[in-house]
Amino acid sequence: MKLYHAEVGTPVVDELLNAADNLVRISRLAPAELISAFAIKVRTQLISREDADIFLRQFQSDLVARKVEIFSIEESAFTIAEWLIQRYAFELRLRALDALQLAIAIELRDRDLVDFFVAADKVLCEVAGLEGFSVINPERS
Repeated sequence: MKLYHAEVGTPVVDELLNAADNLVRISRLAPAELISAFAIKVRTQLISREDADIFLRQFQSDLVARKVEIFSIEESAFTIAEWLIQRYAFELRLRALDALQLAIAIELRDRDLVDFFVAADKVLCEVAGLEGFSVINPERS
């Protein structure tokens, strides 16, 4: 979201995406969450529907240009997400979809495809840190 709509943390995300050596890897769930976030901004009148459409086209362009790489969700990610929820959700406000995002990142890390976990959600960043990730919260940088 921060890459396409200016808000707190946008400069950090821009820097991460535009760094020559960086490749942004996201889960297949992320596009649906992005569309949902834009829909919320339209309903709350923070942006227009036309702006949302422009931002979504920019996202599609980044996919085509391979600035962002999408990874599918395997059955094993659901098992990891369930484990994360069992381990953390009773004390922290770890939500199911956030646990699934983190589970996919864990699988990518296990394949040496992820160096950092980037998110603006405080709880998700905390859990990612507990799981051994180097975390970048663009709203706190």
